Amino acid sequence: MSRIGKKAVQIPAGVEANLNDGILTIKGPKGSLNMSFVSEVDVKLENGEVSVIPRGESKRAHAMWGMQRTLISNLVEGVTTGFTKTLELNGVGYRAQMQGKNVNLQLGFSHDILYEVADGVEVSCPNQTTIIVSGIDKQKVGQVAAEIREFRKPEPYKGKGVKYSDEYIFRKEGKKK
Repeated sequence: MSRIGKKAVQIPAGVEANLNDGILTIKGPKGSLNMSFVSEVDVKLENGEVSVIPRGESKRAHAMWGMQRTLISNLVEGVTTGFTKTLELNGVGYRAQMQGKNVNLQLGFSHDILYEVADGVEVSCPNQTTIIVSGIDKQKVGQVAAEIREFRKPEPYKGKGVKYSDEYIFRKEGKKK
């Protein structure tokens, strides 16, 4: 039994949910998102809450049960509050700045990196060493943040690189004489 899957997702006031032909559409103050479901689960919308029920007793049905419920919960949270990831740049001369909708990154390479931001995601740079990625789709926000981090991952000796603000970098001791 899935502990997460058993719980129904509450639809808050100001959010509208529609279920048509296996596609759930959630509309809220920040926008609209939709989602289709795997064939191993059934979804019911009643009394202002969405519940997920597995079809059969297969291992995959039980695995999808909790995951589909969490994805529905992420849709509801996205259209009400949205998602945010904060990145920090650590290193001498490492900076980020906005150029229109794109982000210009200077990460110690011989060239600047111009990262084109995907649709549905907003990126801002309040200062030269902070990047804030926000949007209503949790997967897109996480993907954009991961792609920016991938250009220069934090290294363990000095901690230089692009890291999440809540990430802990395991530090190593350097060479000894």
